[in-house]
Amino acid sequence: MSNTDKIAILIDSGTDVPPELVQKYHMFVAPLKIIFRDGEYADGIDLTAAELYQRLPLEIPKTSLPSAETVLQILDQIRSEGYNKVLVITISSGLSGTNNMLKLLAANIKDLDMYVYDTKNIAIGSGFSAIQAAEYIAGGMDWQTLKLILDARTGKSKVFFCLDTLEYLQKGGRIGTVTAMLGAALNLKPVISCNPEGVYYTMAKVRGRQQSLKKIIDLAVKFAGKSTKYNLALIGSGQLGLQDAASIRDEVLQKLPYHNLLIEGELGCCLGVHVGPGLVGVGVQILD
Repeated sequence: MSNTDKIAILIDSGTDVPPELVQKYHMFVAPLKIIFRDGEYADGIDLTAAELYQRLPLEIPKTSLPSAETVLQILDQIRSEGYNKVLVITISSGLSGTNNMLKLLAANIKDLDMYVYDTKNIAIGSGFSAIQAAEYIAGGMDWQTLKLILDARTGKSKVFFCLDTLEYLQKGGRIGTVTAMLGAALNLKPVISCNPEGVYYTMAKVRGRQQSLKKIIDLAVKFAGKSTKYNLALIGSGQLGLQDAASIRDEVLQKLPYHNLLIEGELGCCLGVHVGPGLVGVGVQILD
């Protein structure tokens, strides 16, 4: 692997890059905080996604930014390993203050050349950018080209999520009680994604679970269009989400056969707090 420009990649844990890829590309991870009544937990370190979904029926925690102290410690480690440039990749600034916080930190650091990239995305939609950047670096791409190509490729990743319930969005204050009750009464299952500004929006409201699963497949296929090279993700939250993700796997792979990389697994804590168990997501990152 070539990395002549000595570029480190720092991501926040909300990007949901799988641990094996974090390890493969030696990424550095700033954990978001999950705050229960009994204390704060570092996402992915003190609390796994599986543990979160077990606890959610009893208490819906809050989420918070990585601490500045933790980020500064990570930057010390980056320095000690001989890197002099840091590509910081975060979830959307429209959904979290993490990007802005890291920009403020970077502005005060003079000995590292830091570039803070706003993916305008969430979960593996953001993580795709980090994985692809790592591939570019491994292939010897220089620092200036890397920054330009990342900016140019914003919008090439999209994840389509269907939710089992509106309860968690309502309890977290992201939708009104009336909307949640009406959705439940009509058995409406919203399909959500991030818009070009990096904010959640409802792409469709579908009656019933099976129709909503079909809808996210259709939307992913439409987004991939005529592309013959893309990365693909299939994720679920909690037991129901993982089961339903597994149930559509064959159809997704049949309809999207040109994937370069397939990522499967559980939705991380950051987004999981806000949507609860039972989410299924299909993600596509167009590469050609």
